[in-house]
Amino acid sequence: MRIVIFMLVLLSNPVFASSMLVLGDSLSAAYGLPLEKGWVNLMRERAQAQDPSIDVVNASVSGETTSGGLSRLPGLLETHAPAIVLIELGANDGLRGTPLNIVRDNLNGLVERAQASGAQVVLIGNRLPPNYGPQYTQAFFDLFSQVATEKGVALVPFLLEGVAEDWDLMQDDGYHPKAEAQPRLLETVWPQVAPLLADGGAKGA
Repeated sequence: MRIVIFMLVLLSNPVFASSMLVLGDSLSAAYGLPLEKGWVNLMRERAQAQDPSIDVVNASVSGETTSGGLSRLPGLLETHAPAIVLIELGANDGLRGTPLNIVRDNLNGLVERAQASGAQVVLIGNRLPPNYGPQYTQAFFDLFSQVATEKGVALVPFLLEGVAEDWDLMQDDGYHPKAEAQPRLLETVWPQVAPLLADGGAKGA
């Protein structure tokens, strides 16, 4: 009887062969929107349409910084054992004027810990508003490509490419995209994710 119950539990719950972990801030946590409208959930739907064995874990938290992500990542890696990790952090560091050497060190640490777990990594960059000054904003933007190149990981240079400049696609705060913009965010990220899924990720091969 116990064996029958155990088998029924297994059949009623999907068994995922591999997973993606998205570690981000409000831009990935669907701030101001129903969670199912966010680009991460849209990515889950697209990935599972291709392969139902893929799970997407959204560990994004509004207001998250690189240091906060660094403290949470080890537990997330242990719990979910993802094959692919998407890191979308840094914007809140920049908005707070965090010294860039600290942001770089944290991004390096995030990538290194994910790689050490056996996962492949996609680093997702961002830009700051121009009022932070051209020197700081350009140096901030350049951080992501520098880290991606040094660590040999895939890069999405700017998550809000083609969206941040279109006020019709942004919420009233000017920082967060509307639901109508979320498919565009997915299309910006997907070209870096799709090849990793095709390869089965690092752990799902």
